[in-house]
Amino acid sequence: MERSIRLLACLACVLPTGSFGRTKIDTTENLLNTEVHSSPAQRWSMQVPAEVSAAAGDAAVLSCTFTHPHRHYDGPLTAIWRAGEPYAGPQVFRCAAARGSELCQTALSLHGRFRLLGNPRRNDLSLRVERLALADDRRYFCRVEFAGDVHDRYESRHGVRLHVTAAPRIINISVLPGPAHAFRALCTAEGEPPPALAWSGPALGNGSAAVPSPGQGHGHLVTAELPALNHDGRYTCTAANSLGRSEASVYLFRFHGASGASTTVALLLGALGLKALLLLGVLAAGVARRRPEHLNTPDTPPRSQAQESNYENLSQMNPRSPPAAMCST
Repeated sequence: MERSIRLLACLACVLPTGSFGRTKIDTTENLLNTEVHSSPAQRWSMQVPAEVSAAAGDAAVLSCTFTHPHRHYDGPLTAIWRAGEPYAGPQVFRCAAARGSELCQTALSLHGRFRLLGNPRRNDLSLRVERLALADDRRYFCRVEFAGDVHDRYESRHGVRLHVTAAPRIINISVLPGPAHAFRALCTAEGEPPPALAWSGPALGNGSAAVPSPGQGHGHLVTAELPALNHDGRYTCTAANSLGRSEASVYLFRFHGASGASTTVALLLGALGLKALLLLGVLAAGVARRRPEHLNTPDTPPRSQAQESNYENLSQMNPRSPPAAMCST
């Protein structure tokens, strides 16, 4: 008996009264993170979901509840939500409640899209995020601060991951000059999951895969390059993921002048692409019909015999006569 008493006394020396520790409990079944700061005399804890998923354009609720060791606390308090990282991340929401008040007055709501749903007086900091965008896909951390007679604060260290999903959207398609008078095409799309990109066009067949450009995948953005456009015609970029697909096209045409120089015209084809092509045809036909009239105008001086050129010498034309438009193929 005397030996047992000595053993208990030794254990009491190893664990002094008032010591505390911090633990983390992960419950995968209900996807809750519980962070506990406790001792025989006090206890802080926060419960947040591990992940919340919602579609772009919709709203999401980030729940956060907590417990604290100060019974019946009715002093001033502040509720804060951060993004990115705990303690140092930028604040996206902050509100403050005066002593004895259950109204938490909003002091900060980034872009007006963050709104408190919970009541901090009832240990609830739940937040609603409106009009979700892919840029909102990150981790968020809730925090509560007590002031007045009691100065204490606690913040979730692990936070809640907000996962934003979106169907593909092509945000840019362009044709750029390449080496040796060649041309290449770039297509950039966004979506979550990140979309797969494919090109189709002349001599490519349908659904020809495009290799992503090095270093061009950034989060939800994906860029793919078609390195060589060897034929005139329509080139289409298709972006697809599990939520949908999107397409955009570009037309490439090379016009060769009489002097042998070539000019390339790339038309980004949307709803007006075909109309632009028809307009070009009408303008070209009109220029061709007017050309003989201008060449037969009596005021036009004869062409100099010493000049050898495929173009009219406009500097020698009569100022009263309008310049002739040339369209050579």
